[in-house]
Amino acid sequence: MSRRSLAKSGLKRSKQALVAGGLTLGAAMTVHAQATGSVRQPAPSSVDARWQSSFDDFAAADRAKSPPPGGVVFVGSSSIRLWHDLERSFASQPLVIKRGFGGSRLSDCSSNLQRLVLPYKPRLVVVYAGDNDLAEGATPEQVLKSFEAFVRGVRAELPQTRIAFLSIKPSPLREKLMPAARATNGLIEAFARETPDVDFVDVYSKMLGSDGRPRAELFEADLLHLNAAGYALWKREVSVRLKL
Repeated sequence: MSRRSLAKSGLKRSKQALVAGGLTLGAAMTVHAQATGSVRQPAPSSVDARWQSSFDDFAAADRAKSPPPGGVVFVGSSSIRLWHDLERSFASQPLVIKRGFGGSRLSDCSSNLQRLVLPYKPRLVVVYAGDNDLAEGATPEQVLKSFEAFVRGVRAELPQTRIAFLSIKPSPLREKLMPAARATNGLIEAFARETPDVDFVDVYSKMLGSDGRPRAELFEADLLHLNAAGYALWKREVSVRLKL
C-alpha cells in the first residue's frame, strides 16, 4: 500500500474512533482549542451604516450612566426617536429608556435586539415600527414575521419580559399604505391575542377622522411625523392599555 493510501486509511480510522467515542472530528478540535485557550469568540453582528451613529449614541449614554434592570424600553423608528418628552410622559415609571432610530424597519429592530433591548433587561418593551417596512415594499405577512422574530429574540433571553406593539399609524403622507397597515395591524393583533404577555395597543383607529382618513391635525407639516397632539394621543392610549 502506498504512503498516501496509508495516510488516508489512518485518517479514516481516527475519525471512526472519534465518532465511536461520541465526538466528531470538529468537536474534538473544539475541545482541544478550549483546553489551550485558542477558541475564537464569535464576531459581533455587523451594523448597518445607517444606524451606526444612533447605536454609538446609545452606547455612549449607557457608558455615562448604566441603566438598572427592570425598566420600560421604547424601541422603534423615528416616531419613537422624535417623541421628545417620552420620559416625562411616563414619569410615574421608575425608569424609561428611549431607543428609537430614524428610518428603521421592524426587521431592523428584530436583528439588533442585543443593542436595543437585551442589555437593559426591561420588564416591558414597547415597539413601534413597521410602516417603513411597508413603504419599502414589505408585505403584511413579512412584517408579522419580523415581529414574531422580535418576540422570539426577547423571549429567548428574557422570558419574563412583557412586549407591546404600538399599531402602525395612518399618516396623510402614506395614505395609500392604509390598507396594508390595517392588514398588518390585524395580523399582529391576532398574534398578540394568542401569545402570553404580548399586547397590542391600537392607535390606528383613534387617529382617523369621521371620514375614515388620517387626522392631519395630529401631524407635523411633513404629514408623516406626529406633533404634540399626536403624541398626547399615543401617551393616553399606551397608558390606558398598558397601565403605565
